[in-house]
Amino acid sequence: MKRMGIAAAVLAVATVLAGCGGTTSTPAGGSQPVTIEYYHVNSDSFGGPAVRELVQKFNQTHKDVQVVDRFQPDMYAGLMQNLQSAIAAGKPPAVSQISYSHLDYAAGNFPHVAIADLFKDDPTFLSDFPSNILDLGKVKGKVEGIPYSISNPVIYYNADLFKKAGLDPANPPKTWDEVRTMGKTIKDKTGAWGAFIRNEDNWSTQALIESNGGHIVNPDGTLGLTDPPAVQAIQMWGDMVNKDKIMPNVTYQEAQQAFLSGKLAMYIATVAELASLKKQATFDLRTALYPTFGDKPRKVPAGGNVLMVFAKDPAQQKAAMEFIQFLESPDNLKTWSLGTGYLPSRLAAGGQDVTQALLQAQPLMKPAVEQLKEAVPWKNIPGPNSLQGEKILLDARMSVLAGKNDAQSALQSAKDRITPLLPKP
Repeated sequence: MKRMGIAAAVLAVATVLAGCGGTTSTPAGGSQPVTIEYYHVNSDSFGGPAVRELVQKFNQTHKDVQVVDRFQPDMYAGLMQNLQSAIAAGKPPAVSQISYSHLDYAAGNFPHVAIADLFKDDPTFLSDFPSNILDLGKVKGKVEGIPYSISNPVIYYNADLFKKAGLDPANPPKTWDEVRTMGKTIKDKTGAWGAFIRNEDNWSTQALIESNGGHIVNPDGTLGLTDPPAVQAIQMWGDMVNKDKIMPNVTYQEAQQAFLSGKLAMYIATVAELASLKKQATFDLRTALYPTFGDKPRKVPAGGNVLMVFAKDPAQQKAAMEFIQFLESPDNLKTWSLGTGYLPSRLAAGGQDVTQALLQAQPLMKPAVEQLKEAVPWKNIPGPNSLQGEKILLDARMSVLAGKNDAQSALQSAKDRITPLLPKP
């Protein structure tokens, strides 16, 4: 298939889609089903019900294979730590979600079966993916994980709080300056917090820095953490907490609850939370495009995950293959999209226009769909020390939000510590 941009590819996909530790196996001919584990990051407020619905449906229709879903807390960083421990103990899950930012590390450090090898006798399955979407699952040209979920960040906002503050909810903020100005108005007039940026990993860090014209890792492989765009973006984030005092320095789970209880006006987070927020909100919930830095182009990292196979036993690998085919089928991708807000990944032949079906069912997805043309790959610190570098950067940013350091000193310290961890040229 001809290569295309992330936006065009995902829109093409959407347009054609139709309406306990360790896994166990039974020798061929055994009467007991093969039982496998599925690691995922989907809490009850982040797609968990959709995971359980799909796993239950699979188990009811596949008597020879049974899947046990295992929720991993602390998002992808927590999943990676737990996966590393499970592999070290010799009890890896058969299938696990892996974020796009952790794919290189997982493929280079964890024993696994590449998707390209697993499906070598079924080329039709892989050919149903647009080439550049399939590229999201490649490492050094080989498909190691199969793309499953695609998202980007949006502004969720409480239109009732906007009205209470005398603001027009039909005109949400378009820039970060407007987020700060409107956030202060809301705080002063209603007592509610103005805004919050989801903060558990470096996805939002990249979105801010790249939208301001910078990079965490420059194209030449050097760190861009102390370049002016990066420092300015992270300092602005810290200033919203410590100077403007419109943003609480709390976990994203606490911020989500504050938003749902009417104590936070703007919650800037992944569109994958849409289904859960819409279900729980008791106010006029609306969405808007991710803010820009003035007239600079918006750049939103394509969040989400691939599915990777870590099963060692051939029977478990075959079961994992069946489960992945099930999850990536048109009907089940539609269930996944409507149950989360994620955009589907697979190009399946025939079927109805699911783009319109999704937008009719969840019109609040529109900003995320519009932003696909501005999506960029979600990157992480490269090399075998990726997880360590990621934590150093996360700790540096959190120190700015806590008011312990300014962005310049925190990012300089992070750069000094991460640089020796980078791969040698």
